[in-house]
Amino acid sequence: MADLTMTPDEIEIEMTRIQRLREVLVRRESELRFMMDDIQLCKDIMDLKQELQKLVSISEKEKYKEDKQKEDVLIHKIQKLVEKRDFLVEDAEVERLREREEDKEMEEFLQSKLRPLKHVTKAPTETPKEKSTVTEPPLNKPSVTKAGIALIKDCCGTTQCSIM
Repeated sequence: MADLTMTPDEIEIEMTRIQRLREVLVRRESELRFMMDDIQLCKDIMDLKQELQKLVSISEKEKYKEDKQKEDVLIHKIQKLVEKRDFLVEDAEVERLREREEDKEMEEFLQSKLRPLKHVTKAPTETPKEKSTVTEPPLNKPSVTKAGIALIKDCCGTTQCSIM
């Protein structure tokens, strides 16, 4: 609950910070969903590749017509999943760039809002026990973390994606 001694300007600043935290959390949720989708696609591709490998290991003389058809179907399915994953990665990059631009605009907005209030706001009167331990994430934090990018680029857990 808001401190009753806060000025309207301080309340507005606090609301802006809370909104910013919410945006960061929503972005992180989106990033995690993306990563889950990426992992599932990689698992599906790897399963299909293993199935295809079993069929490819059979000599051409021993293969039935159904085996050759199944190979073609598996190759087509793998191709579709790789295309879907490529689209997912491209979409994540577009989203990351959009969020970077939003962050830049938000930072400019906050700077313009906070600059005039530096003279107005009073020193905090909280005791150390009352201080909140929640820290605000940096305004320019990209939504896709380095770990997320590594996961995207290195699907299947290897340094070089074996699918691509």
